[in-house]
Amino acid sequence: MMAKNKEPRPPSYAVSVVGLSGTEKDKGNCGVGKSCLCNRFVRSKADEYYPEHTSVLSTIDFGGRVVNNDHFLYWGDVTQSGEDGIECRIHVIEQTEFIDDQTFLPHRSTNLQPYIKRAAASKLQSAEKLMYICTDQLGLEQDFEQKQMPEGKLNIDGFLLCIDVSQGCNRKFDDQLKFVNNLYIQLSKSKKPIIIAATKCDECVDHYLREVQAFASNKKNLVVVETSARFNVNVETCFTALVQMMDKTRGKPKIIPYLDAYKTQRQLVVTATDKFEKLVQTVRDYHATWKTVSNKLKNHPDYEEYINLEGTKKAKNTFSKHIEQLKQEHIRKRKEEYINALPRALNTLLSNLDEVEHLSWSEALKLMEKRPDFQSCFVVLEKTPWDETDHIDKVNDRRIPFDLLTTLEAEKVYQNHVQHLISEKRRVEMKEKFKKTLEKIQFISPGQPWEEVICFVVEDEAFKYITDADSKEVYGRHQREIVEKAKEEFQEMLFEHSELFYDLDLNATPSSDKMSEIHAVLSEEPRYKALQKLAPDRESLLLKHIGFVYHPTKETCLSGQNCTDIKVEQLLANSLLQLDHGRSNLYHDSANIDKVNLFILGKDGLAQELANEIRTQSTDDEYALDGKIYELDLRPVDAKSPYLLTQLWTSAFKPHGCFCVFNSIESLNFIGECIAKIRTEASQIRRDKYMANLPFTLILANQRDSVSKNLPILRHQGQQLANKLQCPFVDVPAGTYPRKFNETQIKQALRGVLEAVKHNFDVVSPVPTIKDLSEADLRIVMCAMCGDPFSVDLILSPFLDSHSCSAAQAGQNNSLMLDKIIGEKRRRIQITILSYHSSIGVRKDELVHGYILVYSAKRKASMGMLRAFLSEVQDTIPVQLVAVTDSQADFFENEAIKELMTEGEHIATEITAKFTALYSLSQYHRQTEVFTLFFSDVLEKKNMIESSYMTDSTRETTHTSEDVFPRSPRGSSLDYNYPDSEDDTEGPPPYSPIGDDVRLLPAPSDRSKYRLDLEGNEYPIHSTPLNCHDHERNHKVPPPIKPKPLVPRTNVKKLDPNLLKTIEAGIGKNLRKQPSRVPVAPSEDIDQSDNYAEPIDTIFKHKGFADDIYAVPDDSQNRIIKIRNSIVINTQGEEENGFSDRISKSHGERRPSKYKYKSKTLFSKAKSYYRRTHSDASDDEAFTTSKTKRKGRHRGSEEDPLLSPVETWKGGIDNPAITSDQELDDKKMKKKTHKAKEDKKPKKKTKTFNPPIRRNWESNYFGMPLQDLVTSEKPIPLFVEKCVQFIEDTGLCTEGLYRVSGNKTDQDNIQKQFDQDHHISLESMGVTVNAVAGALKAFFADLPDPLIPYSLHQDLLETSKITDKTERLHELKEIVKKFHPVNYDVFKYIITHLNRVSQQYKTNFMTADNLSICFWPTLMRPDFENREFLSTTKIHQSVIETFIQQCQFFFYNGEIVEAPNAAACHPPPSNAVQMVEPMVPLQLPPPLQPQLIQSQLPADPLGII
Repeated sequence: MMAKNKEPRPPSYAVSVVGLSGTEKDKGNCGVGKSCLCNRFVRSKADEYYPEHTSVLSTIDFGGRVVNNDHFLYWGDVTQSGEDGIECRIHVIEQTEFIDDQTFLPHRSTNLQPYIKRAAASKLQSAEKLMYICTDQLGLEQDFEQKQMPEGKLNIDGFLLCIDVSQGCNRKFDDQLKFVNNLYIQLSKSKKPIIIAATKCDECVDHYLREVQAFASNKKNLVVVETSARFNVNVETCFTALVQMMDKTRGKPKIIPYLDAYKTQRQLVVTATDKFEKLVQTVRDYHATWKTVSNKLKNHPDYEEYINLEGTKKAKNTFSKHIEQLKQEHIRKRKEEYINALPRALNTLLSNLDEVEHLSWSEALKLMEKRPDFQSCFVVLEKTPWDETDHIDKVNDRRIPFDLLTTLEAEKVYQNHVQHLISEKRRVEMKEKFKKTLEKIQFISPGQPWEEVICFVVEDEAFKYITDADSKEVYGRHQREIVEKAKEEFQEMLFEHSELFYDLDLNATPSSDKMSEIHAVLSEEPRYKALQKLAPDRESLLLKHIGFVYHPTKETCLSGQNCTDIKVEQLLANSLLQLDHGRSNLYHDSANIDKVNLFILGKDGLAQELANEIRTQSTDDEYALDGKIYELDLRPVDAKSPYLLTQLWTSAFKPHGCFCVFNSIESLNFIGECIAKIRTEASQIRRDKYMANLPFTLILANQRDSVSKNLPILRHQGQQLANKLQCPFVDVPAGTYPRKFNETQIKQALRGVLEAVKHNFDVVSPVPTIKDLSEADLRIVMCAMCGDPFSVDLILSPFLDSHSCSAAQAGQNNSLMLDKIIGEKRRRIQITILSYHSSIGVRKDELVHGYILVYSAKRKASMGMLRAFLSEVQDTIPVQLVAVTDSQADFFENEAIKELMTEGEHIATEITAKFTALYSLSQYHRQTEVFTLFFSDVLEKKNMIESSYMTDSTRETTHTSEDVFPRSPRGSSLDYNYPDSEDDTEGPPPYSPIGDDVRLLPAPSDRSKYRLDLEGNEYPIHSTPLNCHDHERNHKVPPPIKPKPLVPRTNVKKLDPNLLKTIEAGIGKNLRKQPSRVPVAPSEDIDQSDNYAEPIDTIFKHKGFADDIYAVPDDSQNRIIKIRNSIVINTQGEEENGFSDRISKSHGERRPSKYKYKSKTLFSKAKSYYRRTHSDASDDEAFTTSKTKRKGRHRGSEEDPLLSPVETWKGGIDNPAITSDQELDDKKMKKKTHKAKEDKKPKKKTKTFNPPIRRNWESNYFGMPLQDLVTSEKPIPLFVEKCVQFIEDTGLCTEGLYRVSGNKTDQDNIQKQFDQDHHISLESMGVTVNAVAGALKAFFADLPDPLIPYSLHQDLLETSKITDKTERLHELKEIVKKFHPVNYDVFKYIITHLNRVSQQYKTNFMTADNLSICFWPTLMRPDFENREFLSTTKIHQSVIETFIQQCQFFFYNGEIVEAPNAAACHPPPSNAVQMVEPMVPLQLPPPLQPQLIQSQLPADPLGII
């Protein structure tokens, strides 16, 4: 059963390969190819094929198991499948004859028959005979595969007769054929199949092959197969044909001629070779090894096929060739890189044409080796050539191998380099020549296109020589130069016309009329016309300048790092630090000084006499003074001594002071010269800078009777010199003394030295104090213009070089302190050095005793800025004008300098100011004494200045209602007292929704900074500016005064109802009538203090005012003017008849004016601008008119009758004041008055609210309907997208984002630039994040309809009253779905953005609540003329807050977010009284007209009365 189930074994056949064999005599030098044929058939792989098989063996090898003492070899077996799929096993036997390597005769075997008979044997037997592989196997059988002949015996089934058809080796083909014939006869006798294999057909001799074929044709069924073992051609075919003859069931194979079979085989090899080479080419690193690559490729079919056909050796050779090619390619590339880098190296080392123009290459190589940069460009290798060293692998080393320079390619590069230098020199010369040609063409203007100029230069020699690219490059450079120069000159022109800009109100944008006026004035200037082709750039420069005028800071200064404020801070930080350090070393521990070093200077022995007198009064050099003993070290020196300076200050002797004694005019003058020499020497050489700070004391020696008549003269001259030197003067005491020096004089002089030493120590190390700036006796502001052509050191040198200069208090980086003797006392003077743009705020807000106005006599713009600044200064404040130039000779040699210096002196004469000049080349004019007379003048007028200052400050507190109902076409806007922002360029907060001078109560957290006045209004307690625009004031704040006793109030959160009543009462009156008075009951919360004046009846009482008015207290008693129980409403603006003027006149005081009305020069400059656009009046007429009071009209800007006043109406969100026409304003006022009377009638229909247009230019984008700005592909307006992207990329964490207003000029500029180019990049404009945020809000404010339609406002209001949070949110979501699709997309986009902003609230402090306060008026466009709307403002704000908080829920199907404060999610009560509190934050952008405030308020909700 088991035998039946076994699969039948494949048939097995034994084939015997026979042919010519024997000794060399019989077969020649080589065999007929039997072994190669067997080898190729049994082991067809190329690596297993051995072309050499020897038959000459040793006796040992012959007796080994492989040969086994037989003359035949067992090659093993091959399993083969036929075409019909039937397998068979073929055992291969080779019949040969082995020759003894000693006797060269056949080895003796068990079969002694000759080869012919042995080869024809059909049965073979050899026990344990091993398979033969190759000759190397013999004797080393254990190292090769060991396979025995099956059962030690085989029966031969067929014969393969081999006939060598090649030329042979010492063998005749006829002899071989004769041998084959005999062998065939023997084989035939076995009756076994026979096939002739024609071997070595790759070396075939044609007639040999034909003879073989003829031989076979004579035999029956004898087939000839043409083979080649070397190329593996028809080897398998001959064995397959023999098997077919043995097994007739198999298909007869087709015998292919050698040439056809060879072509087929070679095609296989070529295909495999191509595939293998492609495989090898994947290797790109020439460092790869065959071992590594072959291990990676061994399983790849293309690799295996090639190895089988061609062998590993050929594969390795192919790989080696590829690697060598890679290496050579790498070397070629490196060489190419080196050759390409050689010109750069030559440009570095041999860039001078004069050096190399006539040098040979070898000489140039020697020159390069001497260059210091040689090692950075070239490397000298120890081994050469470079391509056979490891340098080729140093890819990062870009240095060129020096031996490469010996090649012809390198020499050719050098020659090209020299030629390039020659041509480049010529090209540069031609470009410069062409540049000069362009400079000579006068009509080339900034911004002129190249195409308009080319026709004028086509015939120019230089233009013809250079290329088009060079000519365009030269012209572009020329254009950049003239454009830059034109812009600088344009900017300079703007500064020269400073009066044109500084008459504007700060923190606002100019109106269209003002811009037209500016353009009208500037258009006459050639520097304005020069930028005609660059109008956008010109406009941008103008807007930037205006923006700087409105928001002047160090950061936005147009001079950049040359800003005077920056320069001053740097200089003072360095100079005062060194000054204090030197003093601290000099006067260390001077407070408890026990030893005093005194230097005594005199002439003709006076110094020695004084020293002797002091020693006479001392005991062992110890001097008793004021109960304390001092050790004195005296050094008397004659003033004529040539060693004066060397004796004055040595390492062993450092004087604390110097006594200068004199007894005649001659000695006094000589001492003065010595002191000046000492100070100058110390200052210039800097050997010890603080030697100049040495305290000097002038001592007058007693005179004899004969010369005592000169004593008054000496006393007077000595006092003058002491004042000049800022040192004490010790006079001769009254009475008659026999000696020259009196004990009283010595003690007085010694006390002066000790006091000076102690003072210097106190300056360096002041005792910690809480005193404020009141420590300074005088406050002087020095102003200089940024960019003036002189150093800050020059204008500060009169102070810094003074021995009495010290640092100001901490935090005052631009101030210094001077201690000077003015009059009879030492005064402390605070000098604050500022730029003109920084001084404007000081001029308006702070107490200043005097101004030192510096200008450059070389720069018209400097004088223009001075005029603009000086025009607005109060004429009570002394002014010192300082002109700066190089030397006095400039006045006579330069007409422009002469003109500016003359103008400055003329202005000083007109306003009775001081005028002086500083010369950079003169040391004398840098002394502090230059300003001594000015300081004295300031000191004399100090009381009057402070009195005027306090009067102005009091006027600010008393005239609280002057601007509540402005009758003038020009209104005023309110500035609030906000803390300084980090970004000084930002504008003020949004305008008040109530009115100009009506302040809302601050937040409870800020209450500590304010106190209530008599009417319940709050004002700051400290002396910071109120910043309320009153055009008749100088914007000053009084110094700290003792406040009235104040009873603290709690829960003061609501508007003063009396204020509202006052406003309503003002609305109800006829606007043309006299001002009405509104009596208010006195406050019971405020106690009367002795510091305030009592009511009196002697003050002039104006009709219409209440009788209970406080008197104006005297300034010396530090009291301020207060008005009790009245609110002054001057509707006609008649301030000259106003209450404060009456009070001032009752005291006989002149009301301060401004210098522009005192100087005809200043006034005429301002008038000239006005006349160009408004009138033809002469300067004289205008000057005369300005002195006359004009009744019945409210004046424009700060007493200036020249400027046309402008009215402020309702601005949009963050909008500037909107200008309007005079007649239209009058009509509006009449209309509103008429309408106010009809308000009692019920209104049936509310008119549509139309906000004013914020822009003052035409736009085809802003103000357009939202539907016109979007498409289905881009549902978000491009401007909105750009702004949001900019904010989220650069400023999402900006503190106060959307709350802090941006620069309005920048906002307008952003929109104007976008109007011109929609693809403009906001990043390239250099604007701030707040400016972009403001421009974004302004975009929504300008839309014809609000983003949230009016039709849905009521629905939102009703829905917000739903108490259940979830229900309320779902209802709001349904309302949002009712939005127009365009509005919905934009609303979703902007709310998503605000949600992102609120997520950064920890850094930007903008929560959803804060953002909603800022944004709800923008999105909903409230109609403040509708009284009903005022009661729902907080509700609408909370709705927007909900949209921001629940953004994911409303627009992205997210979950409801729990608000951090649950109370914030519920709608506030709609009670009108409770709604007063939410109105307190100043977040309502559109200024509300006073008459629109609700009148239905409960009486006295705050409990003030």
